[in-house]
Amino acid sequence: MKRKIMALMMTAIVAAGMLAGCGGNDSEGTSGNSNSTNSEASNGNSGAASDELSGTITAAGSSALKPLADDAAEYFNDLHPDVSITIDAGGSGQGLQQVADGTVDIGNSDVTAEEKLDASQAEGLVDHQVCVITMAPIVNPDITDAGVTDLTKEQLISIFTGETTNWSEVGGPDEDIILITRPESSGTRATFEKYALDGNKEASNTSMETDDSGVLLQNVKDTRGAIGYVALSYLTGDDTGVSTISIDGVEPTLENTYNGTYPVWTYEHMYTKGEPNEVVQAFLDYIMSDDYGTRMEELGYGVSSKMTVTEH
Repeated sequence: MKRKIMALMMTAIVAAGMLAGCGGNDSEGTSGNSNSTNSEASNGNSGAASDELSGTITAAGSSALKPLADDAAEYFNDLHPDVSITIDAGGSGQGLQQVADGTVDIGNSDVTAEEKLDASQAEGLVDHQVCVITMAPIVNPDITDAGVTDLTKEQLISIFTGETTNWSEVGGPDEDIILITRPESSGTRATFEKYALDGNKEASNTSMETDDSGVLLQNVKDTRGAIGYVALSYLTGDDTGVSTISIDGVEPTLENTYNGTYPVWTYEHMYTKGEPNEVVQAFLDYIMSDDYGTRMEELGYGVSSKMTVTEH
């Protein structure tokens, strides 16, 4: 009997202990799990907020650089969908003025700020040299079909300054030369005048002047006897409808730009007013990354590190 009572007492003690243990675990577990879950959720959310970029980027300026900026923005958005990027053209001068005024985050330019802005305005800007760009003379195909595929620099200067006005003077058809020109604010024009025309000022054809490279290309395509110039980035399609012209026997290609034989190239700049914020800096870093370099060349732009000459 005593053994039966003792057994019952032991069973009761064990049961009580188990209940106490369960109660303690339940209390601690609920409290612990609640705190842990809340803490982890809080840390997770704050981590996502701090790690994931969000915000806006606005840019304007060079039409020659716009295809690259647009493409890089699309790829960057795949990585950072909460960043809104707006990119306008308008010409290098306008882009530099806008970033100096603080109306955009990035001013895209084919030339340095000092070439377009007052010293006081240029001083407050930070230059981010993102790539190399090559400018090519382009003509309506009727000119190359007639045998003009190459011009000396002297002939090119004579044509663009308005001295030579008929293609027959340079071995082409008896046809008027129609200049498709860029305005004074254009960085592409400044680059072409400096390196293709040896500093000579281009004659303006006000009736067919445009600061949009895409419009210029279309005008050359649609106008017999027309000649103009665009960046290689506008000539990467299978059929652009225009023909490029070599200068002194050297074709306007990335390879010839890299090896230093083709002279009409410059560095492309993305200027910020002071140091950029985190979001803008991330976008600039992405454009200049090795990962994006291959894509950059597919678009007709040069990778700065591949240049065998750095000045000309």
